Amino acid sequence: MKSLVNAVEPREQSCSACAVRPFSVCASLDKAEMEEFEHISRHVHFAACETVFAQEDMTTFFYNVLDGVLRLYKLLPDGRRQIVGFALPGDFLGMATAGRHGFSADAVGPVTVCQFAKASFTRFAEHRPNLLRRINELAVGELNHARDHMVLLGRRSAEEKVATFLVGWRDRLQQLHGSSNVVPLPMSRQDIADYLGLTIETVSRTFTKLEREGVIDIVPGGISLRDAARAEALAAAGLWARGLKFCDVRCRP
Repeated sequence: MKSLVNAVEPREQSCSACAVRPFSVCASLDKAEMEEFEHISRHVHFAACETVFAQEDMTTFFYNVLDGVLRLYKLLPDGRRQIVGFALPGDFLGMATAGRHGFSADAVGPVTVCQFAKASFTRFAEHRPNLLRRINELAVGELNHARDHMVLLGRRSAEEKVATFLVGWRDRLQQLHGSSNVVPLPMSRQDIADYLGLTIETVSRTFTKLEREGVIDIVPGGISLRDAARAEALAAAGLWARGLKFCDVRCRP
């Protein structure tokens, strides 16, 4: 349920000292631009399970994630939920060509975002081609992710889907926090199932199977990759098989 009042705090540090700036939309701004940028943003806190924005709501704010994880999902006409992604610190959310949000964003746990009024952000970006290029780069990345997710949903086994998710999530966390074999999973098994197009029972069985085969260890709050090479091979297997099948059909003399 969406909260009517969220905790808004004054800035504890300048934008130039922000830990996620290298990964953010504002990475393209120089010192003078960053000082101006600070005046159009504010920090907003959301509690676990709180809605940051909802599907079909008018787009009035943009959001840069500073801390925590957001669950991004679409509700189907029959009430089912399809999770389309998980946002991490540095991710920029809220831009929509139709003027309405195409999906909802909920806080998995406590989340802090840098919030920008749409009108103020648009005016700021209009005459800064470096910022517009950065936004375009992020949009291309989202498009590539959407294409990969389509393949993940339609052309892979349950074991390949879970391995792909774990390896991809590990890689995203490593960009933020550095290398580690322990992969925190703040989202629930149901969330993972809704992201992979599986049932929660299938996800749970697959985790158990991967642990039994020595690929992972299930630890409190996440997993440990015991055999990262095997997990990576499983993640790559679906794409290799798909490419081979395509070549068999299209490359015959």
